[in-house]
Amino acid sequence: MVIRADTPALASRATDVASSPVRDILALTEKSDVISFAGGLPAPELFDAAEIKKAYGRVLSESPHRVLQYSTTEGDLQLREAISERLAHRGFPTRPSDLMITTGSQQALSLVASSVLDPGDTVLVEDPTYLAALQCFRSAGARVLPVPCDAEGITPEALHELVARTRPKLLYLIPNFQNPTGRTLSLDRREAIAQAMAHSGAWLVEDDPYGELRFEGSHIPWISSLASVADRAVLLSSFSKIMAPGLRLGWLRAPESVRRACVGAKQAADLHTSTLDQAAAARYLKDADLDSHLARVRSAYGRRRDALLDGLPQALPAGSAWSTPAGGMFIWVKLPQEYDATTALRNAVTKRVAFVPGTPFFAGTPDRTTLRLSFTLHTVEEITAGLGRLGASFAR
Repeated sequence: MVIRADTPALASRATDVASSPVRDILALTEKSDVISFAGGLPAPELFDAAEIKKAYGRVLSESPHRVLQYSTTEGDLQLREAISERLAHRGFPTRPSDLMITTGSQQALSLVASSVLDPGDTVLVEDPTYLAALQCFRSAGARVLPVPCDAEGITPEALHELVARTRPKLLYLIPNFQNPTGRTLSLDRREAIAQAMAHSGAWLVEDDPYGELRFEGSHIPWISSLASVADRAVLLSSFSKIMAPGLRLGWLRAPESVRRACVGAKQAADLHTSTLDQAAAARYLKDADLDSHLARVRSAYGRRRDALLDGLPQALPAGSAWSTPAGGMFIWVKLPQEYDATTALRNAVTKRVAFVPGTPFFAGTPDRTTLRLSFTLHTVEEITAGLGRLGASFAR
């Protein structure tokens, strides 16, 4: 008689990381006529589809043997040149060799985590912060600690204390129109954070997928562009929010040691990002007018943000508070203390409207009264209708 052995086990890191609650909610709501403020999705009707199509056609007709072939792990040189020009135009001189192309900025974050973190290392994050970043760091075996924040973001005094006490390996933050809160770090805060990190012995990872979606005010320099952290700062960004997420194109700018390690990690993961998609994006940036396209996107998103903000006083319970972002995609809401956002979501879905409860975004003690609303996916008319449903769910 042959005795079968037990089924082989998965790695502990594969069983310790839970599914994303945001993805679970999206799966629930996309099957019905729910008006969803849950997902951080760009508006598909605003994609510059005609110009993107032309870019693909041109690279396929002009150099099919190149764009359908394997490519370098570092990424398409023309695309890196175009990114470096945009960074330089915004005050951050960058060489193409400083950059690496990734399959979305989520892969960039994963590559950095796998390249600099050992199990047990401490990572500091804003609280709350981007949910997928928490998943990424926990998957790497890191100990994730929250830095206390106020309405303006990380408080420098708390960061100094935590750096001295915990000796972190990495600080992760989203300085512009943060996910999930929508807040933006002032220049004074950025300079204070840079000073803290310059004396920390830790890496600074600055994630900026929303920075070009500014409706008000002017560009604030990246923390990574400050001289005091030039040797330890990694800047991540993406074309998902400004061109189209289906391209799955992101990039990282990093010191040579990190970039070289990320190249090795990417070779092991997927060899390189799609040659065709990179070539088409580079051609789009050469032939089309991304800045004019972004002006149209910003205008539409600004109107949608205003529509959501205008309707919140009637839709939410008395005593609620919310952020007023100057750009990006999200508004952060805090309900009165007697409410639980997860329970409120169950009521909302019965009224065919959805949002994301705030609890999964916290690295520390979660605030059950918080929730995130995204204003980009729906038209002003749909937002108004969704707010009516949201108000009805709370009235219930």
